[in-house]
Amino acid sequence: MNRIDQAFARARQEGRAALIVFITSGDPDLETTAALVPELAAAGADVVELGIPHSDPIAEGPTIQAASERALRRAIQLPQILDLARRLRAQSEVPLVLMGYLNNVLAFGEEALVQGCADAGVDGLIVADAPYEEAQTLQAACEKTGVHRILLVAPTSTPERVVQIASRSRGFVYCVSVTGVTGERRALPSDLARLVGRIRRVVSTPVAVGFGISTPEQAAEVAAHADGVIVGSALVSRIAAAPDAGTALQEAREFVSSLSAALRSASRR
Repeated sequence: MNRIDQAFARARQEGRAALIVFITSGDPDLETTAALVPELAAAGADVVELGIPHSDPIAEGPTIQAASERALRRAIQLPQILDLARRLRAQSEVPLVLMGYLNNVLAFGEEALVQGCADAGVDGLIVADAPYEEAQTLQAACEKTGVHRILLVAPTSTPERVVQIASRSRGFVYCVSVTGVTGERRALPSDLARLVGRIRRVVSTPVAVGFGISTPEQAAEVAAHADGVIVGSALVSRIAAAPDAGTALQEAREFVSSLSAALRSASRR
C-alpha cells in the first residue's frame, strides 16, 4: 500500500484528520530542507509536500513565490530534489509528495520524472496547472509505478467535473478552499463544508483541504469536515523569517506540533 494511503488510514483509525504540510525544496537551502522533513514528521505531519521551485507558480501567493525565487537563485532543480527525497527515504517513512507545475514535468520528461519519483521513494505527485484531461502520459506512468497523481478540485468546478476529477485522483483529492492563490487568510470561506460535502458524496478517496489555512484554530475548523488539512504558506513564512537554520527548525517544529495537537483535539462531524 502507498504510504499516503497508510497515513490516511492511520489518521482515520485515530479519529482525526491527517496533517499535510508544504515546504519549498531548497529554501533556504537543501540541507535545511533535509533537516526539516524528519522534524516535521516527528512534530505530527502525516504527509510532507516538497515544492518544486518554479519561476511562474501561478497558484501561489507572495509567500511561496518568494520561496521559489530564493530556491531558484540557488539553482535548485528536479535532479537535486529527487536526490534529496532519496536521502530522506533512507531515514524516514513519512509520505513524500512532489508539488510543481507542468513546465517542470515536461522539461524533465513525464515518464522520467515519475520513474525518478518511484526510485527515490516519492509517494505522490501534484501538478497544479495540469487539468485531469491533460498529461495522459504522466497519468499512465503514475498508474504503472504506483506513484499517486493527486488532482485538485476548486470551488468553481462544476458538479460533473467534481465527479470526474475526484474519481481519478489517488491518495487524496486536493480541495482548493478558495478562488485565488495560496496564502495566509484571516478567515475560511463560509461554504467550505458544502464544497467538501460535494466531493465526499461522489468518491471514497480522502478529501484534504488547502489554501489559506494559517492557524491551529482554522486547522481544527477544517478538520471537522475534511479527511486532511493542508498547511503551506504559514509554515513557509515562519521558515523564511528565521534568522538561521536552527531557529527555522525550531519554529517549524513548534508550529506543526500546534497544528497536530489541534487536529487531535478537533471534533469530527
